[in-house]
Amino acid sequence: MMMPEGMTGHDLAEKILADEPKLKVIYTSGYSANVFAKDAPLRPDIAFLQKPYQPHKLARLVRESLDTAGAP
Repeated sequence: MMMPEGMTGHDLAEKILADEPKLKVIYTSGYSANVFAKDAPLRPDIAFLQKPYQPHKLARLVRESLDTAGAP
């Protein structure tokens, strides 16, 4: 996803996480996690869901992310 001034979704997540380290992030992409990670390295505390996905898979991942302890 591209935003003004060339910012990407990854850039936005990193910027927000710098201020709010306990924020939960889920990346979604039509690319596989391996391809996506070449441009935006995936941190172990960030979830990834490949498109297309079914709504129940997104709901389950959101629930799992919320139930997982955040960073200190």
